[in-house]
Amino acid sequence: MKEKMATEIPDRIKVAFVCVHNSCRSQMAEAISKIIASESFEAYSAGTEIKGSINPDAVAVIKELYNVDMNQSQKPKLISDIPPVDVVITMGCNVNCPFVPCKYREDWELEDPTGKDRQEYIRTAKIIEEKILNLKNRKSSLV
Repeated sequence: MKEKMATEIPDRIKVAFVCVHNSCRSQMAEAISKIIASESFEAYSAGTEIKGSINPDAVAVIKELYNVDMNQSQKPKLISDIPPVDVVITMGCNVNCPFVPCKYREDWELEDPTGKDRQEYIRTAKIIEEKILNLKNRKSSLV
């Protein structure tokens, strides 16, 4: 069995999508990442506090666009509920997220679609998809 050199990039890096309540944007990012970048990322989402369930409008849009039911595949989680990660992506919560140890961090500054119409959720999902593809293309420079 061939050993990996210390400088070699792992096949999959651990990415955490972090937001305040872990009920909408971060959950969408986890789901989309698992769909389009599972060969590159081990995706997690988490919040600094959590709501009891995932935003139903976000669930409906991810089901419509990607045929994935987030209520079946995910649940709200606190930052302390996820394993150590390589990359932290904050969603743009307009708050200082607590320190999460990582090798790379960036903020996506996404507007929260909560309370807005379906088109805003679709727009948010498409922006997240584009950003995940961009992150996937930059994987080798992240860790």
